[in-house]
Amino acid sequence: MSIATQTVRTGREQTFARLPVLVVATLAGGALLATSGRYAHGFDELYFLMAGKEHLAWGYFDQPPLIPALAGAMDTLFPGSLVMLRLPMTLAAAAGVVVTALIARELGGGRGAQVLAAGLYATSGVIIVSHWIGTYVFDPFLWTVIVWLVVRWVRVRRDGLLLWAGVVTAVSLQTKFLIPAFWVLTLLSALVLGPRELVRRPKLWLGAGIAVVATIPTLLWQARNGWPYLIMNEVVSAEFPGTWPFLRDGFLTAGVGAGVLAFVYGLVRLNFSRELRGYRFLGVAIAALIVAFLVLHGRSYYLMGVFALPFAAAATGFAKHVPRWRPVAWPVMVLSAVITLAGLPIYPATMARTSFGPIALGSSFAGGELPQQELVKAVGEAYAALPPDQRARTAVYAEIYPFAAATEFYGRRYGIDHVYSGHRGYWYFNRPPDSADGVLFLGFDPRLLKPYFATVTPVAEGLLWRYDGRRGSWDEIWPKLERH
Repeated sequence: MSIATQTVRTGREQTFARLPVLVVATLAGGALLATSGRYAHGFDELYFLMAGKEHLAWGYFDQPPLIPALAGAMDTLFPGSLVMLRLPMTLAAAAGVVVTALIARELGGGRGAQVLAAGLYATSGVIIVSHWIGTYVFDPFLWTVIVWLVVRWVRVRRDGLLLWAGVVTAVSLQTKFLIPAFWVLTLLSALVLGPRELVRRPKLWLGAGIAVVATIPTLLWQARNGWPYLIMNEVVSAEFPGTWPFLRDGFLTAGVGAGVLAFVYGLVRLNFSRELRGYRFLGVAIAALIVAFLVLHGRSYYLMGVFALPFAAAATGFAKHVPRWRPVAWPVMVLSAVITLAGLPIYPATMARTSFGPIALGSSFAGGELPQQELVKAVGEAYAALPPDQRARTAVYAEIYPFAAATEFYGRRYGIDHVYSGHRGYWYFNRPPDSADGVLFLGFDPRLLKPYFATVTPVAEGLLWRYDGRRGSWDEIWPKLERH
């Protein structure tokens, strides 16, 4: 065993700065709670919601089942409440603040370092995206908990922590399939740099077994449906913006100013500081993860799962090695907090609306406020205007899944019970019934369905078309409509 590792194990445990850390977490959670009712559902939220309420399954084209199930459950318990729908993400974000402070404590950080680490997490982009319910919010929190459990194990060598890490990994695997990359690189790094005994701990592998068993239903769903998640990986890769945009967006998500500097400084400390030699394997694993996500053309927000440890390393280093650091840190953190607040939905929705097609849809936040209702209103009025017998034989079909989810959610008021789409996850939900010999098509490209119908009639130019005289059965048509 190395001297550095012995020092990690026998170092004095710092007192947890409970009150100030909880204040920071409460402020972050309070800001999210105060704005969580702002605007309406984002289109990804609507997709999760409709998947969980109307199409609950063990898996989906683009994700495991946890977030759709959670969204569906929250909307069932609290119908139509944006605040309650988003509450789990608000709580996860606030808890992430606390866990980041706990990581700083494990690294030997005192009261000031713990509060600074909490502040760095609370002013990062993690808080901004926590406005929505989504996999990209909950999974980074789970990664943060796993990192804390591993960091704590390095210091105290209580193997039960590794078992709990396996349990949290099982939950993470119900959210996204990214966490195995962390474990593979972490264990390889531990084999090379130490502590090698990590890999030999039986409870680590017991936890891994729990994670695998918990994931079997999702894996079976993927196998039965031809492993569509692999197709989604190709979609993500095709959308890769390039090396510089990936690094820019990924690092800036750590927080404009203080956050990005702390992330870089923390990574440097983890990899080169003698004080943190016992945790170097984690620093190398994080650096390797960044490279892997870059090479494999992942999304920049994947990096959010590894912010906490570099933040904690930066905070402990700053508090220990920078004389009179508080007069410097607090103004910077206040400015970072203001920037983060400015990223939350505190503006009138009309200020953020942008043009997207024939109807103004909207930017990330404002996209659900009015434009979605306008979109669905156009579809609903056209559907309601059909003669009753024709309406009964007409399916509503959306070109892309955001249109499908919005129309299925808001369309109930217009008598639209089901919406169909061949786009991504919606293709796996349902196909129209055989009785539907006509389609009301919502989208931009009317050529998509033209080969399968005798006539095409514009209803709203550039937005809606009606197709009549279906050619062939839906069993024949549906496989040809799958799009990614």
